[in-house]
Amino acid sequence: MLDYFWLWSEMIVRWVHVIAGVAWIGSSFYFIALDLSLKPGKELPKEANGQAWQVHGGGFYNMVKYLVAPKKMPEELTWFKWEAYSTWISGMALMSLVYYGSASLYMIDLEVLDITQLQAVFLSLGGIVIGWIIYDGLCRSPLGKNDLILALAGLVFLVLLSFIYTQVFSHRGAFMQMGVTIGTMMVANVAMVIIPGQKKVVQALKAGDDPNPIYGVRGKQRSLHNNYLTLPVIFVMIGGHYPIIFATEYSWLILGLILIIGALIRHFFNTKHKGLPAPYWTWLVASLLAVCSVLLSYAGAPNNNVYEVSNLNMTKEEIHKTAVELVIERCSSCHAREPLWEGLAFAPKGIHLETEEEVLKMANEIYWQSAASWAMPPGNIIWLEDEERVLLSEWHASLKKN
Repeated sequence: MLDYFWLWSEMIVRWVHVIAGVAWIGSSFYFIALDLSLKPGKELPKEANGQAWQVHGGGFYNMVKYLVAPKKMPEELTWFKWEAYSTWISGMALMSLVYYGSASLYMIDLEVLDITQLQAVFLSLGGIVIGWIIYDGLCRSPLGKNDLILALAGLVFLVLLSFIYTQVFSHRGAFMQMGVTIGTMMVANVAMVIIPGQKKVVQALKAGDDPNPIYGVRGKQRSLHNNYLTLPVIFVMIGGHYPIIFATEYSWLILGLILIIGALIRHFFNTKHKGLPAPYWTWLVASLLAVCSVLLSYAGAPNNNVYEVSNLNMTKEEIHKTAVELVIERCSSCHAREPLWEGLAFAPKGIHLETEEEVLKMANEIYWQSAASWAMPPGNIIWLEDEERVLLSEWHASLKKN
C-alpha cells in the first residue's frame, strides 16, 4: 500500500508542476504580448507609458501601463509571482522524488564519472546555484547594456554548461539538470530581481520619493529573458521522454540549437505583437535548425560506431535467440513483476521483460532505448557493450522485415 502512495505522490507532484507551469507561462506570454502592443494616447496621464484596448469573454478592457508607477498607488495591487514560485517548488520536489531519490539509476553513469549518490545530488544543487550566479553576473556586467550581446553570451554560457554536465552526469541526468538549471534562473529572475525591484518602487512612492527607473529596466530585461527561455524549458520537459534527444553524444549541442529555435519562434510572435511585419524567415531558419538537430541525434547514436553487424558471425536465428536472452538477462532485474533492484517496488512504466513473448512485444521500445540511444540501461549501470547494442539494432531490423 505504501508503494501506491509513493507513486501517487509522484504523479500528483508532477500534475501540480504542470498546472503551475501553465499558469506561469500563460501570464508571462500575456504580459509580454500586452507590453509590446501598448500604444500612446493623448488622453493618458503624463506618467503612463502606453495603453491597449482588448476584448475577451464578452467584455472590453482598457490596459494602461506606467513605466515606473502612478503618483497615487491603488489600494489593491496584484503581484504575479506565485505562479513562478509554485512551478519551481513543485519542480524541485519532482526532481527530488525521481532523480535525487534514485540517483544511481537516473543521474550517475560510472563510465562518465565514478561518484556516489550523495555526491551526484550535491553536484546537481551546486551546479544550479553556480549557474544562477554566473547568469546574474552576466546581466549585471557591461554586457547587460546590450541585449543582443548579452543574449549571445548567455547562449554560449548555457551550451558550455550543458556540455560540462555531460561530463559529470548520465545522459538523462545531464539533460534534466539543464532543465532545472534554466528553470531556476527564470524563477530567480522573478524572486531576486523583478519582485524586489517592484517592491522598492512601491516603497519609494509611499514615502513620497521618486523611484529609481533602473528597477523597471532590469525587471523588463529579466522578464524578456524568461519569455525567450520558456520554449526551450518546455522542450527539455518533453524531451526527457525521448531517448533519441537526451541519450545521444550530441545532446548538449542539440539543446543549444533548441535555445536558438525557441528564441526565433518567440521573436516571430513578439514582433507580431508589436504590430510590425511578421518575420516569417524565422520559421525557415528554425526548420533548418530542427533538421540539424535530427542529424545530430542520428550522428550521436550508438549504431554509428566502428562495429559492424557482419562481424558478429551469427545467423538470423542466432541473432534473435541471443538478443532475447540478452534483454532478459540485463533488463529483468528492474523490468520484472518483483524487481530485484533495490528501491524499485514496481517495474518502470509497468514494463515486464522476463519472457520471450514480453521482449518481442516491446521490441520497438527496446530498440529506441538501448540500440538507437544510450538511455537504457540507465547510466549503463548494467553494462551493455557497443557491439551488443548493434546486435539489438540488427535484431530489431530483422523483426521489421518479417
